[in-house]
Amino acid sequence: MIDAVPPALVFIVGALVVPLIKGKWKSAFLLLLPVIGFINLINIPEGANFVVSAFGLKFIFGRIDRLSLLFGYIYHIIAFVALLYSLHVKDDIQHVAGLIYSGSALGVVFAGDLLSLFVFWEMLSVCSAILIWSRRTTAATLAGYRYVLVHAAGGLCLLTGIVLYLKETGSLEFGHIGLHSTASLLIMLGFGINAAWPVLHAWLPDAYPESTPTGTVFLSVYTTKTAVYTLARGFAGTEILIWIGATMTVFPVFFAVIENNLRRVLSYSLINQVGYMVCGVGIGTQLAINGAVSHVFAHCVYKALLFMSMGAVLHRTGKINCTALGGLYRTMPVTAICCIIAAASISGFPFLSGFVTKSMTIQAAVENHLVIIWFLLMVASIGVLEHAGIKVPYFAFFGHDSGLRPKEAPLNMCFAMCISAILCIAIGLFPNCLYKLLPYPVVDFVPYSASHVVGMGQLLLFSALAFVLLLAAGVYPPERRGINIDADWFYRKGGRLFYYIMDKVMNGTNRASEKIFVGGLAGYLGRISKDAPARAALLALVPVWVTGGATGERLSLKKASLRKALQTGTSPVGISAAVATIFLVVVFLVM
Repeated sequence: MIDAVPPALVFIVGALVVPLIKGKWKSAFLLLLPVIGFINLINIPEGANFVVSAFGLKFIFGRIDRLSLLFGYIYHIIAFVALLYSLHVKDDIQHVAGLIYSGSALGVVFAGDLLSLFVFWEMLSVCSAILIWSRRTTAATLAGYRYVLVHAAGGLCLLTGIVLYLKETGSLEFGHIGLHSTASLLIMLGFGINAAWPVLHAWLPDAYPESTPTGTVFLSVYTTKTAVYTLARGFAGTEILIWIGATMTVFPVFFAVIENNLRRVLSYSLINQVGYMVCGVGIGTQLAINGAVSHVFAHCVYKALLFMSMGAVLHRTGKINCTALGGLYRTMPVTAICCIIAAASISGFPFLSGFVTKSMTIQAAVENHLVIIWFLLMVASIGVLEHAGIKVPYFAFFGHDSGLRPKEAPLNMCFAMCISAILCIAIGLFPNCLYKLLPYPVVDFVPYSASHVVGMGQLLLFSALAFVLLLAAGVYPPERRGINIDADWFYRKGGRLFYYIMDKVMNGTNRASEKIFVGGLAGYLGRISKDAPARAALLALVPVWVTGGATGERLSLKKASLRKALQTGTSPVGISAAVATIFLVVVFLVM
């Protein structure tokens, strides 16, 4: 046994050391950090650890149980794979952001109180935005800003909910919350934004495809799965989540089928897969929770592998659209094979990871007589095969010959992809190894029953046949260069409209005020105040001069002489006294 530390600390402190290390030692250090973190994790006993008391509250940085442990395991595994995949990158900002991002996700997973969870939650948003900005393109910069705005809104919802929850209960303990008040609704909404709920989802396909090839591997795992963890911890069995999750599984399919950018296809596919998890959390039975959590584990591996394969293509060709790719299997065979394994895994092919996890949630829907939900999940399964299972590998590596002949991905990328592909196969062949780690150890689900194998086989076969026939008949939606309108259209247009209105109202008011008060009234008053003594004196003296016989040119000379005397300060004492008297009389009358 060794003295353990909070799991997040290993990654966060290690990230601060990275810029100080040079050369090959940096690569070794990056790969060693997840290993040290994993050893540290298995040495932390179950229960509440690293408890700090302050201000009459308890802050828990190491709540260890079967639910948090499973997330902790897969987060360490993916951190190792993602860092191996990014060893060729010489940008310390990306390495530091990736490590702190991983550590922040672990901080959320092992937080036993809502306040420390919130701190790590915000760190998660900041570091993920940095990974998007690290690509240093205009599109990435703009997508990163939109990403930050959406997640800032989600963070405000979460913080407001936490404050109200503390006022209601007097406690910050993070356990089952349930949906019963404004506070719990705001907390769940804050979690839901990170889970990419329908209508609130557009930040994901907007931002993830604009990140660096290596940064997207981190992004594909931590934000949405951490949100699933918080929902499973705080809102298991909340019925509305069943419908939210089922909707999430279906609507991204239509976007993914018509999308040209393959990383955006995978982003919509990610939302689709998270929908199964959210739906399982909403059903809330032991089988459903096990299904949701096991699917998190499997999904982290094969979705990271899919993004790694597309990242390798982008790294070697600089292109990622279906219309620009094709025929790459000739020179990138390792990447192509790994992509096919990941695509088959997400589709639910037997002997691969998706087959032994996704169907648990579908089975839970059947056992709870949720016929409509079961139907939606089955339709979504067909859609997954169409867009992620077939479309991605077909248009990237086969399809028409683009004429591109890039080199195979760098060695570190190939190793990372091969490790993930082996994990996809291992989970599919030995599912009981995963089942033993689930929150409820008694798993009432047999993946390799005859009915399950035959049923999934038929589903996959006829779905693949439909793709082939539609493609051959020219009915399948053609890949076109363009922009697909999503829910973000409303807040993008709404933001521009708000800016236009504010510009016209606020700046318009400012311009009008400047014209009226600064250029008009103030200038007039300035001129009046400058000529006031002369005007007052002339008002009193002109009648006297006219009575004395001064007219015409003589009167004009007297007026000019008086103005010059007052401007130069050389007016006679009598005139000055008269002006002062007139001024005092005017002031007295006004008062």
